Amino acid sequence: MTNTMSRRGPDGHGKWVDDVAGVALGHRRLSVIDVSDAGHQPMLSSCGRYVIVYNGEIYNFKELRKELEAKGRVFKGHSDTEVILQACIEWGVMQVLPRLIGMFAFGLWDKKEHTLTLVRDRLGIKPLYWGHFDGLFLFGSELKALSAHPGWTPQINRDALASYMRHNYIPAPLTIYDGIHKLQPGCILKFKIGKEPQVESYWSLSKVEKEKSDSKFKLTDSEAINSLDELLGDAVGRRMVSDVPLGAFLSGGIDSSIVVALMQAQSSKPVHTYSIGFNETGYNEAQHAAIVAKHLGTSHTELYVTAETAQGIIPDLPEMYDEPFADSSQISTYLVSALTRQHVTVALSGDGGDECFAGYNRYLFAERIRRLQKLTPKAFRSVFTSIISSISPQQLDKLSNFIPDSIRPSMFGDRLHKLAGVISLKEDNFYRQLVSQWHEPEMLVHDSKEMKGLIWDESVRELVPNFIERMQYLDLLTYLPDDILTKVDRASMAVSLEVRVPLLDHRVVEFSRQLPMQYKIRGGKSKWSLRQLLYRYVPSEIIDRPKMGFGVPIDRWLRGPLRDWAEELLDKNKIEKQGLLNSVLVRQKWNEHLSGSRNWQYQLWTVLMFQAWYEQWMS
Repeated sequence: MTNTMSRRGPDGHGKWVDDVAGVALGHRRLSVIDVSDAGHQPMLSSCGRYVIVYNGEIYNFKELRKELEAKGRVFKGHSDTEVILQACIEWGVMQVLPRLIGMFAFGLWDKKEHTLTLVRDRLGIKPLYWGHFDGLFLFGSELKALSAHPGWTPQINRDALASYMRHNYIPAPLTIYDGIHKLQPGCILKFKIGKEPQVESYWSLSKVEKEKSDSKFKLTDSEAINSLDELLGDAVGRRMVSDVPLGAFLSGGIDSSIVVALMQAQSSKPVHTYSIGFNETGYNEAQHAAIVAKHLGTSHTELYVTAETAQGIIPDLPEMYDEPFADSSQISTYLVSALTRQHVTVALSGDGGDECFAGYNRYLFAERIRRLQKLTPKAFRSVFTSIISSISPQQLDKLSNFIPDSIRPSMFGDRLHKLAGVISLKEDNFYRQLVSQWHEPEMLVHDSKEMKGLIWDESVRELVPNFIERMQYLDLLTYLPDDILTKVDRASMAVSLEVRVPLLDHRVVEFSRQLPMQYKIRGGKSKWSLRQLLYRYVPSEIIDRPKMGFGVPIDRWLRGPLRDWAEELLDKNKIEKQGLLNSVLVRQKWNEHLSGSRNWQYQLWTVLMFQAWYEQWMS
């Protein structure tokens, strides 16, 4: 089981077995803090009662260690693993967790009580899977470790597959397999042999929201930015502690730029930064990253990647992401991770800034739609929707030729169709529409019943009345851990690179939820407070430009160099033989995409990544 995860931990491996109790713990090590044998895992407590296996980093472990030493605890080495173990013994797991600043997933076995405790960090930065069958309890950092166990035969969960087709990821607590679950962020699982596992929350965003509603934000603009500067500076500084070489991803966007700026402000040497570039128009941010790097004085490395190189990664994706996963920026994330790993072992990333500080285009889009709804009668919106829906995007593109190229939006027809699809929707349906790939996944996946998760929960409206804040809230609990953080974890671990995310320090997240909306969106611009902080380090003219994604031109690739690969995976006979998907719907989308009448890149990529995964793991 541990051998399947050798890339997560290439520097060492270990196991601990209790034959009498029927318990075995295994670990793969990526040495970052205390690279000596004193940090070896599984780690047995000095009293012999507890054993821990742990993945992650605790950034305040030195302060905790001092507290524990003051209480008489004696340490053998200098690892944060030993600090967690000693802290759990001294204070108990539930008392330790609120003290931890970091990313972590760990299992703690109590030999005396025959009890296993599993814990996942607050935001879900580190993954943790588990399953309980007759006489068998399995857990691990990746599904491939569980599927290596001879006592369990994986079976596809059709309901999870339907949810995947909506989201392009499988939402927690589901996985692609029956009987296997993701431990959700901020949760703890307790399992005693002979009893059912019990899962409870130790930290929740909903509690943060309730506490927010009971207090009023009293800081001025300058005080708020100063507080953010101090808090983020501390979060970044803590994540720069490493016994191995360290660097940062730099795209030139706001999030990665503020992380690098705060790193450079605390470093006496040039920080090592890394970016990748594409030659395709509209997909390249490398030149912006180079400008930011030059201004901040970092030691910058960039690599321009050809389409052929990027496409060459695709066959390896099902192995990296060992359940279906279809965020196409997984390709770019892997490439920048591979580049960075050639030079360093640890990298800081700007992930989380969009969710915390309202950076996604859909937040601004929602604001515009809401204003448009107020200005236009319902009857007009209905007529507009009917007319636009009756005209193909391809025809709309032709009709738009009279608009000057300088002001005509790209993919005009598709954008107009998207507008027509949401302009008459109520707020929560609007959000669901925006985040859905296949809007009726039960029609696509045979014999499935989609899980109605958090994005259907009407109580969220009462908890978070402001619509944009509600979108952020939902993204933080769904899209962030199950898409963004999953993408980064698998891509980076595939090359044995540890990625740290200071913008997701739980203290930063909690602070961002206290900020009123005018500190996030102001003057038609997103991330207002982050921008103001960044302007202290980088001139606004370098930073202020339209937001760009981190994806690749899948739409063009599917009509060109990837066509044969896709055609084979979408073969009608193959799909029908599998008996999982509606081949008629799939082929309809494929044919429309090839003709250029519609751009179905996201829907098709979701199906293709499932098909590729199926061939890797189930055939």
